Amino acid sequence: MKKILVTGGLGFIGCNLVNYLISKNYFIINIDKSSYSSNKKYFINSKNKNYIFFKIDIKNKLKLYKIVKKYKPVGIFNLAAETHVDRSIDDSKNFINSNILGVHNILEVLRKIKREKKINIRFVQVSTDEVYGDIPFQKSADEKYNYNPSSPYSASKASADQIIKAYKRTYNLDTVIANSCNNYGPCQFPEKFIPKIIYNLINNKPIEIYGKGQNIREWIYVKDNCEALIKVFLKGRIGQFYNIGSNQNLSNLQVSKM
Repeated sequence: MKKILVTGGLGFIGCNLVNYLISKNYFIINIDKSSYSSNKKYFINSKNKNYIFFKIDIKNKLKLYKIVKKYKPVGIFNLAAETHVDRSIDDSKNFINSNILGVHNILEVLRKIKREKKINIRFVQVSTDEVYGDIPFQKSADEKYNYNPSSPYSASKASADQIIKAYKRTYNLDTVIANSCNNYGPCQFPEKFIPKIIYNLINNKPIEIYGKGQNIREWIYVKDNCEALIKVFLKGRIGQFYNIGSNQNLSNLQVSKM
């Protein structure tokens, strides 16, 4: 049975990806620091014989190295990240530490493992479409579109993507990057837009919309995104960037009305 290491596997996309991978008969090593947005109580595979969990921050390079060395996974999906834009605007430090320095630790571990054990583990960085910044409604970003992040969060993800690109070229690591659009679905933390709307409606509270609600976002159901991530892992070309979208572009006002 092939082993996959997932970092941030208690997060929203992470727990959906872990459940999906287990259903595809992978053995999963889940690493998560278990922060405020973790989904421990929703996690359906916690007692599965093909699953093991370690409460570790990816900033702990030594522990991360020991786990990778012991289990020798065929691949690593990195979903360990701070993701909330508003929180990054209030205080960007955690975003820099997790999204940049944490990714650097993973890359250093992979470089060391490759040098010592002659093992080249495929690394899938789960990034975001927000690295492209604001895009005119009539246009869309392909994989050659220039990065133009507009928040500390998106800047930290863009920085990690570029470091990964450099490590692939310098050390010939097996890396691919997936830039996913906005996800929605089970286990999403309620500070995010769609679950927050649902929570407010259930509790007879008003829906808060920034400005006139005309900001356009592209939405994808989280399980569809997980399928795409697996495809990127299995068939993606080394060093390539892959945008994952749905072509479902809706304004915040449209989503809230729906």
